[in-house]
Amino acid sequence: MRPIAKKLASMTGYARVSDSIEDANIQIEIKTVNSRGLDIRLRVGPGFDPLESQIRRMLGDRLVRGSISCSISCQRDVGGSQLEINQQALGAVLDALDALSGKIEADRPRLDGILAIKGVLETREKPMSAEVEENLHSAILSLLHTCIDDLVQARQFEGARLREFISTRIDEIENLTRAAEDHPSRRREVFVERISRQIGDLSDAGSVLSEERLHHEALILATKADIREELDRLFSHVKSARQLIASGGPVGRKLDFLAQEFNREANTLCSKSHAVELTTIGLDLKSSIDQLREQVQNIE
Repeated sequence: MRPIAKKLASMTGYARVSDSIEDANIQIEIKTVNSRGLDIRLRVGPGFDPLESQIRRMLGDRLVRGSISCSISCQRDVGGSQLEINQQALGAVLDALDALSGKIEADRPRLDGILAIKGVLETREKPMSAEVEENLHSAILSLLHTCIDDLVQARQFEGARLREFISTRIDEIENLTRAAEDHPSRRREVFVERISRQIGDLSDAGSVLSEERLHHEALILATKADIREELDRLFSHVKSARQLIASGGPVGRKLDFLAQEFNREANTLCSKSHAVELTTIGLDLKSSIDQLREQVQNIE
């Protein structure tokens, strides 16, 4: 049985989920953008630090590349809060009142006035029981799994668009390579005529060249003008790129390397070109390759 090909995924994606459990509202948001490797940045609410290593492991198991920002918040209902007096702040206020009582003629402040002073009365969440804490942790991890699923789906959706664009660029590269291969200037009779004319120009320059020197110059000119190796490598890279796209998965690095190799061969083809039309083909090749390289950098 043939293995099922993995889908191509973009490094750009977004997902957000929320749920309520144990009188708490949990919200998870994950954003990803391009990166050379895997960079995970977490922001979790107070009390959930013990989950950080597990959260990182869950993200790393599903995502290979990208700069990942994951935010997890848990807001408990007001009913789960209690008012507490900050004894230290209250003591400081009372000490200040005692110090001023003999210096300033004023009525002693009422209790509600003292409690209204910032920092004296604080709202704190009631401590969670071990059972409630365990349930919240389980709910967060379960919701995170759902959020990662949504994120992977979003990245694969964008990956499908990239796949179509990249496949079109690869088709263009193959067609242009074929056009360069079939260009009339590469026909044997045209090549021989051009070499003969250039050798004739050397002879007419006034210097007497030996037969051996003429053969040597002809060999140099032929070597400089031959683009067979560049064409073969371009066709080989086209085949490799299509295989990578068909296999899917995290192939962005390999496709980026191939794009660099495409560009190297196109540059050499342009430098060896001895016809205006062939140079134009080489420049069109470079344009398609630049577009290809720009987009493969978005692939995981």
